[in-house]
Amino acid sequence: GPGSGKGTQCEKLVEKYGFTHLSTGELLRNELATESERSKLIRDIMERGDLVPSGFILELLKEAMVASLNDTKGFLIDGYPQEVKQGEEFGHRIGDPHLVICMDCSADTMTNRLLQKSQSSPCADDSTTMSTATIAKRLETYYRASIPVIAYYETKTQLH
Repeated sequence: GPGSGKGTQCEKLVEKYGFTHLSTGELLRNELATESERSKLIRDIMERGDLVPSGFILELLKEAMVASLNDTKGFLIDGYPQEVKQGEEFGHRIGDPHLVICMDCSADTMTNRLLQKSQSSPCADDSTTMSTATIAKRLETYYRASIPVIAYYETKTQLH
């Protein structure tokens, strides 16, 4: 979940095993930095406050995977899928994962980390710092979405 330390653990796994770390958030930010037609479509969707359709996410993931195929021992995709439908699409269009890692982190720990991160951000001010209510809503959304995803992968692959 948010603030669980996924990024930190991914860095350690990448260093130890030679995987390529793919973060959908980073892929989206990189795409938005270009002036492509796709970036304009994604920007419009995000500015409306809508979720970026999984088709765009899958395109970005697939392109990043193909670009790194010769230089990696495998891929570590962080924070994806967020819904069962995304997992199913990934399986059909790219392939089923060999292993799924689910990090178990308490809500208190995630809340504290997100509060610290928000307050220590270089551009943190009263308008940008996250409130505990905002964090609680974010965690609730995460838990509601992740339970079915975890159940889906428990039946499909090795879940650790």
